[in-house]
Amino acid sequence: MATLLSVNVGTPKDVSWQGRTVHTGAWKAPVQGPRMVRRLNVDGDGQGDLAGHGGEIRAVLVYQLQSYQYWQRQLGRDDLTFGIFGENFTVEGLPDDEVCIGDRYRIGEAEFEVTQPRVTCYRVGMRLGEPSMAALLVAHHRPGFYLRVITEGHVRAGDEITLTRRGPEELSVADTDALLYLPDRDPAKLRRALNIPALSPGWQQSFRELAATQQPEQEPGWPGFKTMRVARIVPETPTISSIHLDTTDGTPLPEARPGQYLSIRLAVGDAAPAVRSYSLSSAPTAGTYRISVKHEPHGQVSGYIHGTLRPGELVDIASPRGTFVLEEGTRPVVLVSAGIGATPVLAMLHQLAATRDPRSVWWIHTAHDRAHHAFAGESHALVAQLPDGHEHIYYTAEAPLPGEAHIAQGRPSALSLAALGIPADADAYLCGPAAFMDDLGGFLREHGLRPERIHTEQFSALPAVNPGMTPTAAVRAHQPPGPPGTGPLVTFARSGITTPWSSACATLLDLAEACDIPTRWSCRTGVCHTCITHLVAGEVAYTTPPLELPEPGTVLVCCSEPTSEVVLDL
Repeated sequence: MATLLSVNVGTPKDVSWQGRTVHTGAWKAPVQGPRMVRRLNVDGDGQGDLAGHGGEIRAVLVYQLQSYQYWQRQLGRDDLTFGIFGENFTVEGLPDDEVCIGDRYRIGEAEFEVTQPRVTCYRVGMRLGEPSMAALLVAHHRPGFYLRVITEGHVRAGDEITLTRRGPEELSVADTDALLYLPDRDPAKLRRALNIPALSPGWQQSFRELAATQQPEQEPGWPGFKTMRVARIVPETPTISSIHLDTTDGTPLPEARPGQYLSIRLAVGDAAPAVRSYSLSSAPTAGTYRISVKHEPHGQVSGYIHGTLRPGELVDIASPRGTFVLEEGTRPVVLVSAGIGATPVLAMLHQLAATRDPRSVWWIHTAHDRAHHAFAGESHALVAQLPDGHEHIYYTAEAPLPGEAHIAQGRPSALSLAALGIPADADAYLCGPAAFMDDLGGFLREHGLRPERIHTEQFSALPAVNPGMTPTAAVRAHQPPGPPGTGPLVTFARSGITTPWSSACATLLDLAEACDIPTRWSCRTGVCHTCITHLVAGEVAYTTPPLELPEPGTVLVCCSEPTSEVVLDL
């Protein structure tokens, strides 16, 4: 019989770490007597990083006595007191290789459901004074796990833990953790994980993306960059032009998935080559690639494309990438965009129209006015080809003409979206400015759409996601300080920085931070020049000469210098 040995709580505080201030709730200590467990956490407990910890899906963190004993031996430590791993419940029993996602347990008055493995956060390394601890938890298959509160109630040390229901698929916490973080993942287990309703939405999304990358026919293309020819340039609005690209030798282009993007590398002036990413806006089977570019004020690359680039010129292009893609299925589809954000969802609309997809499809677009409404005629004609298509256009600065029942003045609102009759079981794809997607995503969730079925895409470098870090002023990405490196040439596609890798930067994360490129702090440990486990948020890294890079999320040790070329989506 499993037993609750200790209930541990702690409120967030600021901790100095590696020259930064981290706001964290990792410092927890045992409490005596009964303690109420509510939907969001244990009374008296708190989290400093609500993006990665806490909330309904991660209300309670569990760690096992057996793992404490294991780490005492491995680390040679005799000072590992309950709560030091950041857990709320220290338990005897419930090992990670036996507890399954979706299992339900009764403890005291409360009932809980297992939702995901612990997110292996760097804070546990801070707490223990062991910087590599986050990676060790994964590599040794001892992450611990989170619980959702099904029934609120009091718990106390000494309570028995009773299994009330076994989770579907019976996929253990350790196996689930390994699927995300370790190499050689089992495709069958990946499919099983996606069949578990209790698995948290974030992990479900990660597994959907991994499942997509494991299907070679869905990721056609070439390694690195290749030279392509500008076939023609077509103005769409006063500020948007479409660039049609073809191969230089007439060979067929691999078919892209609707919603993916290309990265283009251009020599603009005397500076290092500039790289930008633009979504494909054409049908996947068009025979050429079409990207559509908005001329941004003071935009170096968009200004060059609009003012200097001419048909017949050669440009360097990386093959189609990205996981913001139209999924197959039978559920209704909602395509929502604003301005130039129409491009990836327009490619999806092309695909749906070309196959006369029987699903109900809503095309919802916001533009400033008629003159700045890109692809107006094209999208209108595509919606008309659908068996069950619905078109709704919003102009923020112009009223509709008589007979334009599908056009309204203003912006989409919760009330106007509710009036469109969008089913609550729809899959929604949103692309546009961040504030627009936040608002529309919120409206759709209020309407009843499940969060995991609302997909979003945003180009340009993502804001830094350094959970718990005290924010600092934003700095524009730049070349790293000091003399140029002599290592492989690395291009950060979203930030437009190309720089030789210097031996002064031990990991890709170090190099990115030296360039002030927004990065996403990870629990994975940065290793040597040859192996990369710290991944850069929203970036695609290309290396020249090529390095063989692991899959996103892989935790590994240093390896010998590889030679094959890979483009890594980060």
